[in-house]
Amino acid sequence: MFTRLYQQHAPALLTHLVIHLPSRMDAEDMLVDVFVVALEQQALLMTLSLEEQRLWLWRVARNRQVDYYRRASRRQAVALNEVVETLYEDDEQRPENIVLQHEEYHKLQRHFKRLPQLQQEVLRLRFVNGFRSNEIAQLLGKNDGAIRTLISRSLNLLREIYSREKEE
Repeated sequence: MFTRLYQQHAPALLTHLVIHLPSRMDAEDMLVDVFVVALEQQALLMTLSLEEQRLWLWRVARNRQVDYYRRASRRQAVALNEVVETLYEDDEQRPENIVLQHEEYHKLQRHFKRLPQLQQEVLRLRFVNGFRSNEIAQLLGKNDGAIRTLISRSLNLLREIYSREKEE
């Protein structure tokens, strides 16, 4: 019985709601609400004639529509373009900046893998693990000056790789 009720009245109700609500999604949501109420009142609907059922569904839809506009009038609307500027107070958290950071990170990884193994290890120890050059020297059995030079040359080589890529 409920399926028949839905099939008979949903198309017309949806058309009406689409015309009178700001978006099709709102209309579809409201149509679902109307039929949920009908499902909850199935005993009441069984006692009504077909015409009374139709009128009852339209009355529920109209009441829902009125409620929708009442709530909307109480809600303050702010244009999205006004909010976008304040949405991410920290520029680094903006989606476009996060995407750019990920691209740069992948580019750095790709260039980093082009370095000799010793240079990769020294840079990891220095910048990922936070070791000082004298600590790295002790770990690798080298002197501090050699490690400082190696770090400097490794960073210069990475800069050179980036420069060559930009030129291409």
